[in-house]
Amino acid sequence: MRAAIRMAALTIAISIGLIGAAVAQGAWPDRPVRLLISFPPGGSSDAIGRIVQPGVEKRLGQPVVIENRPGAGGMVAIGAIAKSAPDGYTIGLGGAGALAGNVAVGDKMPYDPRKDLTPVTALAGSPFILAAAPSVAANSLREAIALSKRERLSIGHGGNGTLMHLTAEMLNQMAGTKLAYVPYKGIAPVVNDLIGGHVELGIVDPPSAVSAIDGGKIKALAVSSAKRFSWRSNMPTFAEQGLAGFESFGWFGIVAPAGTPPEVVARLNAAFVAELKEPATVERIRALGSEPMPQTPAEFAAYIQREIDKWTKVVKAAGGRVK
Repeated sequence: MRAAIRMAALTIAISIGLIGAAVAQGAWPDRPVRLLISFPPGGSSDAIGRIVQPGVEKRLGQPVVIENRPGAGGMVAIGAIAKSAPDGYTIGLGGAGALAGNVAVGDKMPYDPRKDLTPVTALAGSPFILAAAPSVAANSLREAIALSKRERLSIGHGGNGTLMHLTAEMLNQMAGTKLAYVPYKGIAPVVNDLIGGHVELGIVDPPSAVSAIDGGKIKALAVSSAKRFSWRSNMPTFAEQGLAGFESFGWFGIVAPAGTPPEVVARLNAAFVAELKEPATVERIRALGSEPMPQTPAEFAAYIQREIDKWTKVVKAAGGRVK
C-alpha cells in the first residue's frame, strides 16, 4: 500500500514537473485565451482592452477572445475569473472598484481579490476631474470650497460606493466641506446634468468629460492625480490648491485566477507590458484621456493593496460607510 502511495505521489510530481517544463519551453498557450472585460462595450476600459488585443495576440501567438461580462460594478466578470481554472486560458480586465474599492466599502463580494486572483499588470488609468456647471461662481478648487461654505452645493458622482463617490467623500473630509452627494448610474449623466445646471459640481473622468470641457460647456476646477496629468498639463491638481496629499486615480488591470503558474503569468505580463510600451499604443490610449500603467505582477499586487488601504481609511473616517 505504501509503495503504491509513493508511486502515485511520484507520478503526480512528475506530471506537474512536465507541465511546468512545457510552459517554460513555450507550449503555453496552445489555444485561444479568453479575456473577460468587466464593463460593457463602448467604455474607455473596453476600448483600451481592444487597443492592446492585437499586439498581445501577436506576442502570445494565439487569439485573445474578448468577452464583455458587465454587472455588479465589475464583480460578475472578476468573480468568474476567480472561479476559473488557473491555466492562463481565462483572464480578466477589472477596474479599481472590483479589485480594491469594493473591499474598502465593505461590499459583499464573491471573491477576495488578494487571495483568489493573481495580478498580471495594471493596464491603464486616469485621474478624476472636479468639474462645475457654468453657472457656478467658482473657477478653481479654492473658490469652490469657499463658495460651499457660504451656500449648499451638490456634487454628482458615478454611483454609491464607486471610486468617484469615494473621491467626493475624500474631498469633503480633507476640505472640511459638506457637499451633498447626488449618485448617478455612470459618469455620462453627471456630465449632462452639469451642462444643464441641475447639479453644481461633479466628479467626472477625462473620457466622459473632455468634449464638454473643451467646448466650454462645463468648467474643470482640479485634477485628482498627484502630479499634473499629461492629458491636460495646464489643469492644477487638488494638492496644488491646498489639499496636500490628495490623490485619486481610476485604473484597471489584468488578473488571472489564483494558482496560475508563474511561467504563464510571466508570459502574460511580458505580452501586455510590451504592448503598453508601443508608441502607437501609448498614443491611442492617451487620446482616450488615459495613461498606460505597465507594471510587474509584484508591483500590481502592491498597488492593489495600497489602494485598498487608502480607501479603507476614507470609509472608516466616514463612519464605516459612505452614502
